[in-house]
Amino acid sequence: MKTALVILAFTALAALAYRPQHDPLPQFPRTIVWAWERPEKLDFIDPHEVGVAFLARTVYIRGGVVTVRPRLQPLVVAPGTALMAVVRIESQGIESASRADVEHAIIEATELRGVRALQIDYDARASERDFYRALLVDLHRVLPSSMPLSMTALASWCESDNWISGLPVSEAVPMLFRMGAGEAYHPGDDFRPGVCRSSVGISTDEPLVEVPRGRRVYIFHPRSWSATELRAAVQEVRRWQ
Repeated sequence: MKTALVILAFTALAALAYRPQHDPLPQFPRTIVWAWERPEKLDFIDPHEVGVAFLARTVYIRGGVVTVRPRLQPLVVAPGTALMAVVRIESQGIESASRADVEHAIIEATELRGVRALQIDYDARASERDFYRALLVDLHRVLPSSMPLSMTALASWCESDNWISGLPVSEAVPMLFRMGAGEAYHPGDDFRPGVCRSSVGISTDEPLVEVPRGRRVYIFHPRSWSATELRAAVQEVRRWQ
C-alpha cells in the first residue's frame, strides 16, 4: 500500500494546459496502466476509464543474432479493455543484425487477440538511432493504418535531444521515472518535440513534483496491480489530467 500511496505526491502539480490538436490514440482511455512481466489480473478495471499496455515480448539483439522471449506470465483483463502490445528491445551489438528479423518479431505481437496498438520500448544508444529510426519507418509502413505506433522515450530525448522529431510514430511517451545518469526533467517545463506532448509515463513508487497537464498518463507499478492500488493511482491522476 505504501508504494501506491507515494503517487499522492502529485498533489503539488502545476498547470501546463497544452493539449494536442488531435488525440493520437482515440481508441484508448486517458489513463493506461503498464502490465509488465508478472502475473496480472486486471478484470476489475473499468474499460471506459483505463486501458492496458502489456509487455507482449522482449526482443534481444546480441552479436547480430535476434532472439525472442514471449510473455510468460498470465494477463487477465475485463472484456472490452483497450490493449496495447509492448515490445521491449534489448541490444548488445546491432551491426550485423537483420532489421527484417526484428521487424517480424515485433509484428507478431500485434497479432495477439484484442491488441489495438503497438508500443516499442527501446533505450537506443546514440550509435543505434539510425537502426531504430529505420525500424520504425519499416513498422509504420507495414502496420494497418488503424493501429497506432507508440514509443517510449527517455526524458532527455524530449528535452535536450531532439533526434526523435519526425519519427513516424503516433506518440513518444516521456519516461519520467527510473532516470539514469545524464537524464533530466526540469519540473514546470514542457517538452520540445510535439510527438512528446500528448502523453507521459510515471511510476507509483517515484514521486513527481510537477509534470505537464492534459496528457494521457501511463502508470507503471513495480508489483502486480491490486484493485486498491490501481484505484488510488487512477483517482490521483484524474486530479491533474
